[in-house]
Amino acid sequence: MERLPPVARRALLWLSIAAGSVAVLLSVAWLVPLPERLSAPHSVVVEYRDGTPAHVFLAADERWRVPVRLAEVDPAYIRALLALEDKRFHSHPGVDPLAVVRSAVLNLSRGRRVSGASTLTMQLVRVLEPRPRTWSSKVLEALRALQLELRLTKDEVLTAYLEFAPYGRNLEGVEAAALAYFGHRATALSAAEVATLLAVPQNPGRRYPTRANGVRLAAARDDIAARLNEKGVLPLGKAAPSAESVLAQVRATPVPTGLLRFPREAPHAAVWLARESPGQDRIRTTLDAGAQRLAERVMLGAREEARRLGIHNGAAVVVDHTRAEVLALVGNFDFWDEEHAGQLIGFDTPRSPGSTLKPLLYAMAIDRGLSGPEHLVPDVPTTYGTYVPRNYDGQFNGLVRLEEALSRSLNLPFVSLLRDVGVETFLGALRRQGVTSLHPEPGHYGLSAAVGGLALTPLEVAGVYATLAEDGAYRPLRWRAQDATTTPAPVTLYATGAAYLTRRALALKERPDFPARFRLTGAPAHIHWKTGTSFGHRDAWSAGSGPVHTAVVWLGNFDNAPSAHLVGADATGPLLFDLLDGVADRSRPPPADVVPQDLTQVEVCAYSGHAATEACEQRRLAWARRSAVPTKPCPYHRRVEVDARTGLALTPACRNGRASVTRSVVMWPASVRRFLADQHRTLPEAPPLAEGCSPGGAQQPPLILSPAVGQVALLLPGVPPEQQELPLEAESEGGQGPLSWFVDGKLLGSVPADERLWWTPSEGVHEVLVTNEAGLSSRRRLEVRRR
Repeated sequence: MERLPPVARRALLWLSIAAGSVAVLLSVAWLVPLPERLSAPHSVVVEYRDGTPAHVFLAADERWRVPVRLAEVDPAYIRALLALEDKRFHSHPGVDPLAVVRSAVLNLSRGRRVSGASTLTMQLVRVLEPRPRTWSSKVLEALRALQLELRLTKDEVLTAYLEFAPYGRNLEGVEAAALAYFGHRATALSAAEVATLLAVPQNPGRRYPTRANGVRLAAARDDIAARLNEKGVLPLGKAAPSAESVLAQVRATPVPTGLLRFPREAPHAAVWLARESPGQDRIRTTLDAGAQRLAERVMLGAREEARRLGIHNGAAVVVDHTRAEVLALVGNFDFWDEEHAGQLIGFDTPRSPGSTLKPLLYAMAIDRGLSGPEHLVPDVPTTYGTYVPRNYDGQFNGLVRLEEALSRSLNLPFVSLLRDVGVETFLGALRRQGVTSLHPEPGHYGLSAAVGGLALTPLEVAGVYATLAEDGAYRPLRWRAQDATTTPAPVTLYATGAAYLTRRALALKERPDFPARFRLTGAPAHIHWKTGTSFGHRDAWSAGSGPVHTAVVWLGNFDNAPSAHLVGADATGPLLFDLLDGVADRSRPPPADVVPQDLTQVEVCAYSGHAATEACEQRRLAWARRSAVPTKPCPYHRRVEVDARTGLALTPACRNGRASVTRSVVMWPASVRRFLADQHRTLPEAPPLAEGCSPGGAQQPPLILSPAVGQVALLLPGVPPEQQELPLEAESEGGQGPLSWFVDGKLLGSVPADERLWWTPSEGVHEVLVTNEAGLSSRRRLEVRRR
């Protein structure tokens, strides 16, 4: 093998050295970390659904540095920037040799520095790592620029420049500057705005908008505009006027002389969304600017009157239930009210919902065929163990229709309804509608859950009412725009017909919770709503929907201080109506009232609304689900055989030899008779037995109402047992026959079924037994303890 000539060997040596040097430089470029500030967190920007900023947070390093999406920056600004600062940006490796040569020749020929050779990449390095303006700093900047170009794409370098370019004080980046200078994003800029945004970074300390800098900024802006015109990149706008007229417009446009405030709307929603979206610096939401401002205006308008009444906190939620999107979130009256926990996020804080969940219970009962709107149900004092529910006004109504009980928000019928539906079934339905505030332990909640004995957030209540508005089909509420791009299949919680009948009951206007100031003007059209007041007047709620929107309003105090004015109808009802009226689209035709196909009309007892029996002489039609028609027969009408001449009741044992006829009579339950008798009201009476007749045998044993199953009675110390008597109550077939009561095998006495017997308790475990005339009996265990 021939040896290489000396020249070739030297060339090979130099090539090896060069290759090694390049390898070393590349290794250093990849091993040395990039400038630390390049990864500095940005200002988090929460945007409305249309992309306009709703709230901008200060970055962690206390700078306003809004994230930039290169595709969203006005292309005219990008073209102007590159033409002015770095026309070979896309072809050089971070350092522009031609610009270096040109700058050196020009500066030497003039005898002073009149031109620089810094590329955008080098300018970015200078911003990220400020150094003294020396030759050694220039060399380091050049090396760093080469490193950036090796490690990043051109678009990444340009984006970083647009995010870190200095615009005075703690303002960085073109997006932040556009917001602070002009009040809008950098997506669409005028020629004057482009020239201004190019002028300030060249000398930010002497050009950022102040009155003192105004003249210098205007001169620099006009000079840059002229240079852009010479380069053919001056933005001319859509009308494409002449360049001279655009230059004239630029010179005539006043420069900004101060910084505008960054958008700080929807503060509670912004804080909550930023917390719910970790790692995201630009959060596009489903919030609508108009709806959000309306909700904040409505709540702000109520603040002073609420404070006068001792109410210091409030929240509101507005939802488009047709799209399951949140349009407005108000977390409190005043974000900066430190005295009253103003920064707590009310729409995500669990509170007792009062009566606002009764519609769900109503719909579930109809859906399962357990009850119907026309059913006559008891509203009388009832004890469930140690739980003694009461109506809001402390009054009872005897018998009411279930639809009326919902519209009037009576408690007792819904506590009884929850017992029929099942507490865990009810809680399961809430969880299936996205409610996560509930305690997970089975058995934690009792029958009080029907009337507010649990806690939900206003956002969760909005989800429940959005489901009702959407015919029982639940979809998770979305508040991020990216979530709205995927629409999950709805989950059917209850049938369309059950939802329809529930909305019909909630749309009734003649009811106690109709807001007083709307009695003259009327409610917003086509809405259904419900109010709620928690125990002790600590929470007031209103929730409802129109054809498109659902809204929820809550008022209360986060320190749980009560106020007699925390009543849903008066405190929150008007605000709910204002919200639904304000967001309603009046151009839409009113929705047609179409009865769902899964409903049918069935014949029911005209008096009770239950399935008619032969004793129900008057009947009518009522709506029910086709596949879940309530089958419980009318419990109030009975057929009684009477003497045709005297009208007295007969029994099979004494009717021989007497002409008899059958009549229909109304027999109320003993609990209702007992209550109404105490109210001195006239009661329907069955005809008394004819002479020589004795009561016939009952078919069912008595049903013990008090003591309740599992009841534990507590004796108060220092109070004689005779003053702590317990009532013994039972329901009996026929309603009026005598009942005999025994405790621990000893007879206490016999009383009519619609009367109570009082027992003086003693400590221990006792067996309570009741027997009717037919010898049928029921037993109950009762424990008595000392407190």
